[in-house]
Amino acid sequence: MGFVGGSQELVQVLIVDADPVQRRTVSAHLASEAGLRFSTVAFATKAEAIERLVSHPHSIVVADLETVGGVDQLGSFAANDSSVIAMSARGSVHAAVAAMRAGAIDFLPKPFGAAALLDRLDAAIAQWSTTKPLETRAPGPVPPKPVAAGLAREDFEGFIGRSAAMMTVYDQISRIAPSRAPVFVTGESGTGKELCAEAIHTRSGRGDGPFIAINCSAIPKDLMESEIFGHVRGAFTGATETRLGAAELADGGTLFLDEIGEMDLGLQAKLLRFIQSGTVQRVGDVATRRVDVRIVCATHRDPFVEIAAGRFREDLFYRLHVLPIQLPALRERPEDILPLASAFLSRYAAEESRGFRGFDPEAAAMLMRHPWPGNVRELQNAIRRMVVLHQGGEVTLAMLPPTIRRGTAAPSGAFAGVETRATPGVVAPFWEQERSIIECAVEAHGGNIARAAAALEISPSTIYRKRQAWLERRTA
Repeated sequence: MGFVGGSQELVQVLIVDADPVQRRTVSAHLASEAGLRFSTVAFATKAEAIERLVSHPHSIVVADLETVGGVDQLGSFAANDSSVIAMSARGSVHAAVAAMRAGAIDFLPKPFGAAALLDRLDAAIAQWSTTKPLETRAPGPVPPKPVAAGLAREDFEGFIGRSAAMMTVYDQISRIAPSRAPVFVTGESGTGKELCAEAIHTRSGRGDGPFIAINCSAIPKDLMESEIFGHVRGAFTGATETRLGAAELADGGTLFLDEIGEMDLGLQAKLLRFIQSGTVQRVGDVATRRVDVRIVCATHRDPFVEIAAGRFREDLFYRLHVLPIQLPALRERPEDILPLASAFLSRYAAEESRGFRGFDPEAAAMLMRHPWPGNVRELQNAIRRMVVLHQGGEVTLAMLPPTIRRGTAAPSGAFAGVETRATPGVVAPFWEQERSIIECAVEAHGGNIARAAAALEISPSTIYRKRQAWLERRTA
């Protein structure tokens, strides 16, 4: 990709920016990364670029909005048979949507790297092959296009996003993966901590070995030791057979301990001993077994706060906190919101046999404005819910979940969203009201059981136990 119509004619790229440093930077990006695919010409004014387009149409224009006089001026480039990629140091959702409505095919917030620029250019060239030739288009401004789901892709080991924050994460994973040292991943719920652990495993020398994940907040305290270290037959009531724990199952691979901050202090001491010795002792057994395991752990809590509060052992923390990675919240990388939403839309539209192809500008703007307290997981759930409940070609504003349409975060209170005023003469059974409260809390916290339990001041195991009881009630 990069040649016009499959020929060896180079694609002309016009850079329009009053800042000489920016012109040199963008030109250098293309010269160093794009090989011989592009012919790049830089201009300081819109008039110079237009003059060039008169004699050299069918180009891609990368135009700084402040230089050309705002989004209203983008139509003059489109009128000269060119595709326009707008860029601006004042990158915002309003600027991006306005630019696309005015005829731009994409938007780049400054600063940006070579990879982001090349992705946009390749997408622009791909569009040429799927539309009729530019010279046959009717004159006038190009109509606004939906944010195309097909442009989103998995950028790094399942992660999606090319923001500066995520590029830093990718670099850290690449550097950390080959090591044998423990990795400590932090970040809010829904930021992709397990995906990060899987990426480390895949890129390590253990990629062909097992990847075993344990969610420390999802397993009752009295069963956690058995889950990690295994047990022998008869070790406790219900232990009818010998069972390998996660540590032995991960031998030769990676053991991922998610939400390690939820682990009981007594078990933390046993985990520390395991890390120091490299040996496993099953519950009820006297023998020890040596295993070769790379440990990656994660928490959404601040570990230093947990240590100060006496909930996390300091000696264990410093054993695990050798190679730290901090994952950014989705609100800290807004340029990745639409690529993520587009990728989820493509995935779930295919799964549900829906015809969605993208988002209209109003829906895209609302996605960008939402604070996403549940991060990528909340976005993923919102897109899936929307796909299941609606049909169409473009996602419209009316199709988005109510909390997103209102531009507000999901309520965080334990009783938020629950109708507490009973209809006169009608009282729901206690278990139904209890289920409504708990499920509302879980949804408000982006599906995170531990956070929902903390908000309700109950244990995570209580939520799992009650969910099981509700399931049995329905199937009875």
